[in-house]
Parts: sequence; structure tokens; C-alpha cells
Amino acid sequence: MIGRKKLDGQRIAVLATDGFEQVELSVPVTALEAAGALVEVVSLHGGTIRGVNLNKPAKRAVDVDRTIDEVSASDYDGLLIPGGFINPDLLRQSAEARELVREFDAQGKPIATLCHGPWLLASTGLADGRALTSWPGVRDDMVNAGATWLDQEVVRDGNWLTSRGPQDMVPFVREMIQLYAGGPASKVALKRRASDPQRERPAPWATAAMRLLPSASMGTVLGIALIGGGLYAASRAGSRNGQQGTASR
Repeated sequence: MIGRKKLDGQRIAVLATDGFEQVELSVPVTALEAAGALVEVVSLHGGTIRGVNLNKPAKRAVDVDRTIDEVSASDYDGLLIPGGFINPDLLRQSAEARELVREFDAQGKPIATLCHGPWLLASTGLADGRALTSWPGVRDDMVNAGATWLDQEVVRDGNWLTSRGPQDMVPFVREMIQLYAGGPASKVALKRRASDPQRERPAPWATAAMRLLPSASMGTVLGIALIGGGLYAASRAGSRNGQQGTASR
């Protein structure tokens, strides 16, 4: 059909509560709606939830469409779990949230999450044997849950899509739309075998953004993250090329 959007007719649940990373909800939801999906925010309580920009409360609250006790996985075609270090920590303590994720997975429905969001996946007991990525600071949590942790912008493993955080928002959104549409993963999202090692130091863009807050806008923080992510990818590529050059001598 001419003009048909990629996700027309899809219903996507966004599982979030207070303390979600603002940009990790707003940007994917905007992309999903632009692709034709009907998006509903599902939370532990009704009313509104408030996100954060790193460690500062966001200015605008988000309306909750349905509470978690009112829904089941059969109501939706896919699940999105935003990150932030508060939101998934609260969700993983909820038996109802853990069970809802298990329902989506048991039905083979797509689950996309990023940053600290995989904490909730780990707490469901489903991460064992899966390949995923996350915010680098929770790498050990993923490995201890039995997952293979990969330090790459996106990882697609079956019906799961994970990403490291705001610095990888562009590839995450692209792969997320593909996942919900039932399309194939790009080569960059395909998994490798062994877990990558811990980072040697925190990402410079993250500490820079923390120093700028609370004066920085959400857009500024995202911009810093995207630039920082690009610089990190370039440094990794340079390191690999250097190693290959050394090996070829």
C-alpha cells in the first residue's frame, strides 16, 4: 500500500517508571510513532512518571497509559524498556515487571532495551546464554547473569535488541524499527562468541555531561553522547587497525 508506514498496526508497550533516562524514552517513542506504531507507557503506578537527564530530574513528566496490573504481553506486539540507572533498578524489584518481560519472551515477541535497561532482563533469569550489551558499568552484572557481554553499539540476539546507551541512539533506533517490523538484523548488530573485557576507564563524554548539568539541555547531553560515541568508535577502529598493521609486519 502506497504511503503505508513500517509499523502500521503495531502496538508497542514502553515499560518504565520514575527515573527513566529522558532521552531513552522520548527519542525511541518519537521514532516508533513516526513509523506508525501505537505506543503505550506501562508503569508500576498510574498518573505520571518523571524521567532524569543523567542525575537531574527532567522538567516534563510523562503520562502513564496503563498500569502493569492492567496489561499482558498478548496486548502488544513488542516491548521497549528505557534505561537510566533508577528506572530499571526499580523495575527489577517488581515481580509483576519481571513476569511481564518473561511473558513477552515466552511468546517470542521483540524486546528492545538500552543502557541500564538490561538489568531487568538479568533479573528475569532469562539472560543466561544470551548475547547482549548494556551500559559498560553494568557489564559484570550481565556476565554474572550468564550472558555474553559485547562492547558494541547494538546487539541483536533472536527477539532481543540491546544497546549501550545514548551515545548509540542512532543505530539503536534503526535496529529497533527493524526488530519490531520483523526485519533482519544488520551485520553490526550480530553477536560474536566471547564476552568483551571491562572498560579501562569511564567514557569521557559521560563525565563531561555530568559537569555541564543542570544547565545543559537534554539535547545538549544527547549531542555530547553522540559525539563521544563517535570518538570512541574511531579510537577503537584506530586501535584495531594498528594491531592489524603490527601483526602484518
